[in-house]
Amino acid sequence: MSSEPTAADRYGVMGYPVAHSRSPVIHRLFAHQTGQNIQYELLKVAPDKLEQAVRQFQRTGGKGLNITTPHKTEVCKLADQLSERASTAGAVNTLAFQDGEIFGDNTDGIGLLRDLVVNRGLSIENANILVLGAGGATRGIVGPLLEMQPALLLIANRTPEKATIIADHFARHGSIAACAFDDIEDRDWQLIVNATSAGFKGEKLPYPASAIGTSTLCYDLSYGLKATPFCEWAKAHGAEQAVMGWGMLVEQAAESFHIWRGVRPDTKPVLKQLRLNA
Repeated sequence: MSSEPTAADRYGVMGYPVAHSRSPVIHRLFAHQTGQNIQYELLKVAPDKLEQAVRQFQRTGGKGLNITTPHKTEVCKLADQLSERASTAGAVNTLAFQDGEIFGDNTDGIGLLRDLVVNRGLSIENANILVLGAGGATRGIVGPLLEMQPALLLIANRTPEKATIIADHFARHGSIAACAFDDIEDRDWQLIVNATSAGFKGEKLPYPASAIGTSTLCYDLSYGLKATPFCEWAKAHGAEQAVMGWGMLVEQAAESFHIWRGVRPDTKPVLKQLRLNA
């Protein structure tokens, strides 16, 4: 007696734009590795359609969503429950639909830490960290970075007031400060994280090259098939390493997958298969 195959559980990534996302490939590899029956979709959603799109996905049986630019902060308002890390960040990149409610979490910070500490062997404790940009992505990574007790975490932004808001929000979690790009002090920065899209339209990057030392790891949260403008800039000014955010992408996706499916995929073969671990 034959039985019909069980329908795949639906997941997706919601952003604007979203066509560049590699999340569908990564989650398909995770599903194959762990034997999970899922389908994963790209969902281009304009900001004024966010709530309608999220609730429709939930209403039609969707199980969970990844949320990317520019929706990470706004989507917090739709969650019935927020994890501690999402609440602390004030930003969400993962939604899970459970028992008619929306649960919001943020896996960006743990994804970045796993790539930096586990995959790349970087020591965060007592390090000087410079974060460029003050958007939703920055909110997602600052808390976990401060938990590792760096000597200083400085957020720099074109508009310093936005950086100050985030610094004030996280002040009780560790040593954190804010400034404008022009006011970045010369210091032995072990880690510089780029959380902006500067340079992608051909414009000159607004950061002082003097921030880069010979022992600096420059990490771009953006990623592409060729070096990002930030990585090219970092290499040209003598950074020890300049890497794109492929590792963070895979690691944060693994955390989302664990939230949804209750199993944690092994990221190493996925990074190897995608040739993203360079």
